[in-house]
Amino acid sequence: MSEKKATSADQPRPSGPRHGPGSQGLVEKPKSFWKTAWRLMRYMSDRWVGLVVVMAFAIASVIFQIRTPKILGKATTEIYKGIMKGIAQQKAGVSQSGYPINFEKIGQIVLIVILMYAASALFSFMQQFIMTRISQRTVYKLRRSFKGKMQKVPISYYDTHSNGDIMSRAVNDMDNIANTLQQNLTQAVTSVVTFVGTLWMMLTISWKLTLIALITIPLSVVVVGIIAPKSQKFFGIQQKSLGLLNNQVEENYAGHVVIKSFNKEQDTIDDFEEQNDNYYQSAWKAQFISGIIMPLMMFLNNIGYVFVAIIGGIDVAHGNVSLGNIQAFLQYTQQFSQPISQMANLLNTIQSTVASAERVFEVLDEEEMTQTHSDLPAKTDDPNLITLEHVQFGYDNNDLLMTDYNLDVKQGEQVAIVGPTGAGKTTIINLLERFYDVKGGSIRLNGTDTRDLKREDLRSHFAMVLQDTWLFTGTIFDNLKYGREDATDDEIYAAAKAAHVDSFVRKLPDGYQTVLNEEASNISQGQRQLLTIARAFVADPEILILDEATSSVDTRTEVHIQHAMERLLKNRTSFVVAHRLSTIQGADNIIVMNHGSVVETGNHEQLMAKNGFYADLYNSQFSGNIEQA
Repeated sequence: MSEKKATSADQPRPSGPRHGPGSQGLVEKPKSFWKTAWRLMRYMSDRWVGLVVVMAFAIASVIFQIRTPKILGKATTEIYKGIMKGIAQQKAGVSQSGYPINFEKIGQIVLIVILMYAASALFSFMQQFIMTRISQRTVYKLRRSFKGKMQKVPISYYDTHSNGDIMSRAVNDMDNIANTLQQNLTQAVTSVVTFVGTLWMMLTISWKLTLIALITIPLSVVVVGIIAPKSQKFFGIQQKSLGLLNNQVEENYAGHVVIKSFNKEQDTIDDFEEQNDNYYQSAWKAQFISGIIMPLMMFLNNIGYVFVAIIGGIDVAHGNVSLGNIQAFLQYTQQFSQPISQMANLLNTIQSTVASAERVFEVLDEEEMTQTHSDLPAKTDDPNLITLEHVQFGYDNNDLLMTDYNLDVKQGEQVAIVGPTGAGKTTIINLLERFYDVKGGSIRLNGTDTRDLKREDLRSHFAMVLQDTWLFTGTIFDNLKYGREDATDDEIYAAAKAAHVDSFVRKLPDGYQTVLNEEASNISQGQRQLLTIARAFVADPEILILDEATSSVDTRTEVHIQHAMERLLKNRTSFVVAHRLSTIQGADNIIVMNHGSVVETGNHEQLMAKNGFYADLYNSQFSGNIEQA
């Protein structure tokens, strides 16, 4: 069981682009719009029937919606006819108590209009309900793919990408996609149907007035063509800025104690203000530029409305068109520009969404950890538990840190890895657990090259206790059981006692059912370290990796832990990353590293006799000389 990837301050980090606060690369627009859009649609491929139903309902809703103005216009025409007839009768001297308006027919028309509006609303509700299920299911699949991918990418991906950027892709970009699929996909269809349907209804009333209304279309196209690409650019920058802002906020909250202790609150606030301002500048530009499309479209539409009203009034006066049809036509004129405006806004939204989808697909397209094979025959008679044969390794394309390293580790031996800060001590740990693969040579476990083993099978032989304690939000009992889910309650309690955890846990109000909060900050650092050691007891690994596991506890607790460690390490193979050389004098093998490379190997006596780098390092810790080679 591996507790967490081995990282520390002294690990040489692989080179590569970092997408952190200092990144200057901003995504402006999708690199391949149609390819990404089609790929996103493929995630909905198992919902094609639902999509067809949604589109049918959306079209039906629009048809009922655009038919009602002309039908309602008949009621206006009936009222107009009744009034005009009454006026004519008054002029003829016919006595009457009111105007001869056919209210029964008007009532029938109004009832039909109400039923049509109700049908339109019902179809709209049904398509929205179904589309919500489809969109959320699609994004669910996308999130599941994303989560699965994050488990398959190599450790180097986490080393070269900030947590904030990854979280932004997993949360913000996913939400952006969900909102677009849920709301804007059907709106695109309804906008097209509304435009075509409204145009047809206008033509059935008056082709001359329709031509007048169409004059505004070229101007609308110009507005959309000029403004939409500009807003698209800023929407892409907005999403990227949001990811950088998330990264900074996460870092600040995670390190709030350190920030306060060094009186860096104002510096972090200044940094936040700068990043927040970058996000604000890109966000307001994106929203403002996309927002001015609607007012401009309304202005153009109102111009057309004025001309239609004037010429339509003249046609009514001449008896060429009924008053009801002119009323309906004016309503259609108002509706006519809405689909164009909506499509303009949709263009911005869709561009932003495709940019988000592209960021998600970038992760899904990352190279995965491959199940490589060494093509080396297994050694059935290998007396060593772990063997490093002529190992060559370097991060990415950097110079090799190991060029021809050999090490034999027998069952029950202790191997210590020492060196000054920045020497690269965790490199060997990374290789043992296959966080990185060797560039040459071989690492064998029980005679089998580790590249011929599944990573899960390989890591089941290991347990790790790191300097950086990692405990998840949950009960103490569940955290202890994390190393071995089939462990019994008695085994959990026995491990807790062996690691001197039982005494302080039972003093907590809820004992082993105490819920640790985020980062387990409701217990002390020393107690967190003890819990990780107890977790290693529960895991009962064949090979134990310790990264200066007692460095975060007080002297009294360290004594208890050292006694517990003696029991834990008994008859167990271990690799100990040590900073205090006094703790590893009894190690069977000591690997000495400097500047990322192995410089010496041997036990304590052999290395001291060489009077080399290890001897200088050892003597400096006891002589007070802090200068190290």
